[in-house]
Amino acid sequence: MSNSTFKRREKKLLFPVSILDSLKADILTLMNYDSHNVNGEPYLVCNLYFDTPDDDVIRDSIQKPKYKEKLRLRSYGVPDDTTPVFLEIKRKLDGIGIKRRVILPLKEMNQYLQTRVRPQQISELDNQILNEIDYYLNRTGVSPRTFLSYLRIAFSGKENPDFRVTLDYHILSRRYDLDLKKGSYGETQLPEGYMLMEVKFKGAVPLPFQAIMSKYNLSFGNYSKIGTSFKLHNLQQIIQEQKPNRDIKTIKEDIAFYGRIL
Repeated sequence: MSNSTFKRREKKLLFPVSILDSLKADILTLMNYDSHNVNGEPYLVCNLYFDTPDDDVIRDSIQKPKYKEKLRLRSYGVPDDTTPVFLEIKRKLDGIGIKRRVILPLKEMNQYLQTRVRPQQISELDNQILNEIDYYLNRTGVSPRTFLSYLRIAFSGKENPDFRVTLDYHILSRRYDLDLKKGSYGETQLPEGYMLMEVKFKGAVPLPFQAIMSKYNLSFGNYSKIGTSFKLHNLQQIIQEQKPNRDIKTIKEDIAFYGRIL
């Protein structure tokens, strides 16, 4: 399978920051840092998620249907016009995710998204993937709807590089300034003192990593970055409508409280 297509399962959980150093040390007995993690330092991931004006994509997704799909534009770090960015269509059927992506400089990617004009020098596989994205865009009418960014520490298996673990924090989202070049800012969405772990694998989670999870009493749960962003956005609207005279600091405190139980 090419690096334009990925097929795997993904499981997620929240864990306390207090165990981070010990957890990383145990993970590094089985895995290496991702190539983006220079000297083990976290890196910034920026995303634009596409949806309809009525948020039909995310509304459907949080109902957990057997099949779902979504489109996002991703950069590593804050890009300029020449930075390679990733346009990814993600599909999930019965818990198995398939991601297809095309990589282009941001300026060319934006031109494609605005006009559907493709660069002349792209591969046959990229053309095929863009055909799929064209069909999805025409069928759904989606456009950029939410910016979402986070800092990431990522690992890949020493024996099985397809086994990946990512640790994300400082997750921020916004529904304005929908431009990757504007950088990372917005509303925070993780409960204070917690980070998000994503485990990505084919088949089953390796037994040695299951042992690490058992050591820290970790178990998989349900968490979606874009789903949480959508729920918090709706919650903020409800709070503002019900209590229009409250200041933004108090509203954020309400969101932080209710965010723990979303």
